[in-house]
Amino acid sequence: MERKYIILSLCLAILLSGTQTAKAEGDSALETYNRAMFGFNTTLDDYVFKPVARGYRAITTEFIRERVHDFFANLREPATAINHTLQGNLVDSGKSVGRFVVNTTLGLLGTFDVASGWGLEKNKTGLDATLAKWCVPDGPFIVLPIFGPSTPRHTVGMAGDAAADPLYWANYYASFGEDWQRYSFYYGLTALGFVSVREENLEFLDNLTAGSVDVYGTIKSAFIQNRLKLNVCADKNAENQTASYDFDFDEDFDE
Repeated sequence: MERKYIILSLCLAILLSGTQTAKAEGDSALETYNRAMFGFNTTLDDYVFKPVARGYRAITTEFIRERVHDFFANLREPATAINHTLQGNLVDSGKSVGRFVVNTTLGLLGTFDVASGWGLEKNKTGLDATLAKWCVPDGPFIVLPIFGPSTPRHTVGMAGDAAADPLYWANYYASFGEDWQRYSFYYGLTALGFVSVREENLEFLDNLTAGSVDVYGTIKSAFIQNRLKLNVCADKNAENQTASYDFDFDEDFDE
């Protein structure tokens, strides 16, 4: 994605985030769109993503899948470091930088989490959490194509964190090979990351929706409840912001 499109998506989502959630939730047009897009995503998942994820699990070992997971987790460390800085957590920012350096070098491009053994534990955060701390409203619940449950602020967070992805910048400035080779490599790795996340959550999503009469309503409720832990403006009233679900949707769906 070109930088101008990332900037455009950020601006658009910020404008949308000013919409009052209560008003939007009562908008039947938005609800109709959300359910239609959710149905599209579900069909795509049933016929494409879930079978591919199961195939990926079938042809790989747990050791290989862990290496793939660690590789992509390491790529999120720069975004984590930047957002810890923006949140004023300089110690955590330094740890994230240390994790990225150690795991990229000694951890063989992040395929092994060496840093955790050195006391540099993972403490993931992102632009979504930064905007929440800056008191940016979350906005209405929306369902994005492929990416699924989201809100305007969550969408901004995904776009901003993606802009800090080392793979994106490496591909943008790479001078080796033809364009089709570079882009094939980049999008191939991106697809692998998506498949890795879907494989990790095969049982999670099946259990979440098992026996549900309204799967859309179940996913929506779980997503909104989970986001309560983010909706703390400058740590005010933190004791009242508790989630009924202990799911990390950012980890599960934002790869």
